[in-house]
Amino acid sequence: MATLTDPNPATRAGGIGARVTRVDGPAKVTGTADYPSDVTVKRPLYAYFHTSSIALGRIETIDEQEARALPGVVDILTWRNTAGMLDTVPPSKGGSTSIPVLQSADIHHDGEIVAVILAEDYETARDASHRLRVAYSARTPTATFGSTGLGPEVQKDGPRFKNSNVGNAAAALQSAAVKIEQHYATPTQHHNAIELFTTTAQWQGDELTIYEPSQFLVGSQNTIATALRIDPAKVRIISKYVGGAFGAKGMTTSRTGLIALAARKLGRPVKMVATRDQGFTIATYRAETRQLVRLGASRDGKFTALVHEGDEVSSRMDSYKVGGTETTARMYAIPNVASKVTVQHADRNTPGFMRAPAEVPYMFALESAIDELAIALQMDPVELRRINDAQVEPIEKRRYSSRSLVQCYDAAAKAFGWDHRRARPMSMRDGDWQIGWGCATACYPSMIAPSFARVSLSDTHAKVEVAGHEIGTGAYTIYAQTAAQMLGLPVDKVEVVMGDSRLPPAPVAGGSNNAASISNAIAMACMRIREQLASAAVNDPKSPLHRRDMASVQLVDGQLRAATGPGEPLAAAVARAGGGVEAMVGNQPRNLPPEALAGLRKGRLMMTGGSMAEDFVKYAFGAEFVEVRVHRLTREVRVSRMVGAFAAGTIINPITARSQLMGGMIWGISSALHEATEIDHRNARYTNDNLAEYLIPVNADVPKVDVLFVAETDREVNPLGIKGIGELGCVGTAAAVCNAIFNATGVRIRELPVRIEKLL
Repeated sequence: MATLTDPNPATRAGGIGARVTRVDGPAKVTGTADYPSDVTVKRPLYAYFHTSSIALGRIETIDEQEARALPGVVDILTWRNTAGMLDTVPPSKGGSTSIPVLQSADIHHDGEIVAVILAEDYETARDASHRLRVAYSARTPTATFGSTGLGPEVQKDGPRFKNSNVGNAAAALQSAAVKIEQHYATPTQHHNAIELFTTTAQWQGDELTIYEPSQFLVGSQNTIATALRIDPAKVRIISKYVGGAFGAKGMTTSRTGLIALAARKLGRPVKMVATRDQGFTIATYRAETRQLVRLGASRDGKFTALVHEGDEVSSRMDSYKVGGTETTARMYAIPNVASKVTVQHADRNTPGFMRAPAEVPYMFALESAIDELAIALQMDPVELRRINDAQVEPIEKRRYSSRSLVQCYDAAAKAFGWDHRRARPMSMRDGDWQIGWGCATACYPSMIAPSFARVSLSDTHAKVEVAGHEIGTGAYTIYAQTAAQMLGLPVDKVEVVMGDSRLPPAPVAGGSNNAASISNAIAMACMRIREQLASAAVNDPKSPLHRRDMASVQLVDGQLRAATGPGEPLAAAVARAGGGVEAMVGNQPRNLPPEALAGLRKGRLMMTGGSMAEDFVKYAFGAEFVEVRVHRLTREVRVSRMVGAFAAGTIINPITARSQLMGGMIWGISSALHEATEIDHRNARYTNDNLAEYLIPVNADVPKVDVLFVAETDREVNPLGIKGIGELGCVGTAAAVCNAIFNATGVRIRELPVRIEKLL
């Protein structure tokens, strides 16, 4: 049974659940944190990418004479001197591409890398790029929806995606007492992390070290080894901190292989920092979608049928899909469901993961449609969601491991003051400002992956080692808290070492899985240490714990002690065990094949959770409420306040968790009102590839955001009950904003982002 808890309990020292300030905070605010672009190496060459000015065609000639004549230019790599030297790695499920770079004269998308200029300094490399003369033979490209030449591909069922077909949705819709049928659209969006894409490669003999921001160290290690045809043991990736990623740094892009190849060819370290506009084309992005939702209900509001169909855009060569109907089909108690996803192939770079990749666009459509149905039923939208709540998902009739959605709505509605809402559009005003209230459901699958961890204990200090990633979420802090909890130590006695592929392998920092995956592995390693210390104590006649029940021996507050009787200081227990103890473990989650753990060492990623879990459906939930103000004359839209209540199992650190959820909700405002990558349909080119024109919220756009936690215990999801929150907060916001805009103005916005002209 979920209960509301105070999101700001009194600070207490220690482990899981404590409000611990970031252990890496001082390093970040003083500028001593080691980000990959800050790394210095001896006598580096600087690389600059020259990218294509066409989206489809071939390179006819490359005139390098003027560029090579520039003092300080060392070399220029093109397809003519690199073809066949770098293998194209087959794409992952989202985050990499099979489009070959510098392997032929063919051009597959605008902004494709066609040359790498290498010089003694960055300015010279950039100057040389502008002096490079490339002539193309161009063909007319296909840009996006509405263009000719799209290649549709209906997505088939597979291990990570299934179309849903339960009951008879068409017949149920035909007989539904109340129904809606609407089209919704979401735009292309780019990650635009503050830290640019950067790679520094250095060879020492036949061993390669790469410094670059990475969300998947062991994956990058193995991918680069494959591309360069070398032993993965010869590759080391270092990424101690990542200055924002959001999915774009989850898998290895072509830039890494090219820079490593250049460093090997020239026998010197090579450093590359891509420009902001290049980041739009050399990495991935959120694919645009067009969606159709048909939703039917009886007069009392019970859903009877759902048809949810999505069209998405990908590159010509890859079939990456968002596939959000996996979630929407299971979200409510609907007996008749049909879904389908079609990928449209265009002459663009391949899209990939972007924070809550499937749920952000697809839940926008579903939650907007539910609000429209509530209007048609003349029913409160919170009540409509309440009466269609489901403890058993409708597709495969599996129970949710836990589902506290209604409790989230109760908590958020109370804090927001929802009972004062006026349902009739345009009925709330403040002078020239029309006020509207809206709500929507947030959800995200609770994922877990295999992970290794090594924990060592010396005297009264512990060290945690794992090839994990600090992408801004507070990972160093929560892993220290986990070890502190399990070893009975203060957090400041725990050192966490991450960001190096030579450490015990960890999964990708994506899919909100890391807190669950790595923390459970750390906890297992700590339990092994406790067992070692307990065994040494109960078998030593000199120990006060001699012959005690080993199972009752615990580490608490710096002491090794049993349930009753005297204990002994931890330092003495460690000394008895030889002065130090260490445990290295691999955590193999349930419902994954036995080879999953071994596969992680080879860079293979397997995760379970959400609808993929075999025993239960596993999700975190939330309810988001938004107030908007729309000026009656200018149609300017302002979000004046937001309240979100979230149930996500065990919250390791309320401070970092609140930051993650608040940041997600702010990103939701961005999706609703600001973000869109504009596309030139004639040339298949991104036109606002900079931070001046790619709009994101600033402080003035976010006056008040309240985050509430709904307490939830779920031991079915994983032993520590951690669900993950990194992507949960941004899921429901866009729909809540648009639902509030309708309440304020009577205008329904079905295509994001909301622009003033759509409200005229």
